[in-house]
Amino acid sequence: MAARKRAKRTPLRGALRATSSLLALVHDGLGAVKSADKKCLAPGVGASLADSLDLDAAMHEDHPEENRWDYLLGHAPSGEVVGVEPHSARQHEITTVIRKKEAARRHLAGHFRAGRRVSRWLWVASGRVHFANTERTRRRLDEHGILFVGKQVLERHLK
Repeated sequence: MAARKRAKRTPLRGALRATSSLLALVHDGLGAVKSADKKCLAPGVGASLADSLDLDAAMHEDHPEENRWDYLLGHAPSGEVVGVEPHSARQHEITTVIRKKEAARRHLAGHFRAGRRVSRWLWVASGRVHFANTERTRRRLDEHGILFVGKQVLERHLK
């Protein structure tokens, strides 16, 4: 009788409940990140990511009309789950990104094990940045627990 292959314990897989429907959608490394979005990660960052989930695709069927956050990534060195949102960086998009994060938190509520959560929420510009990095903008994002990282996610943003 062949032994059943067990999925390796990675940060994102370890954070999700055994009964979560999202567990089956988690990929190793950057497997769930669309090719076009991989450019939002600085060179070398992918090596520290143990697993990934295309949260937008996973939540589309149940929440087709809501704002949906794009990705959850499992950072191997810290063991943390990080939310990454490649999105246009325009002044009028700040509210949209905040809504995406709040919707993601609601959608994920029953999926995480007790005491586990997304440790940081990163917004990365998917193109040119078209908003002023003013104190008001930073404060608004800070109030909602979102860090705007600019054009690429760097290793220091994941820790």
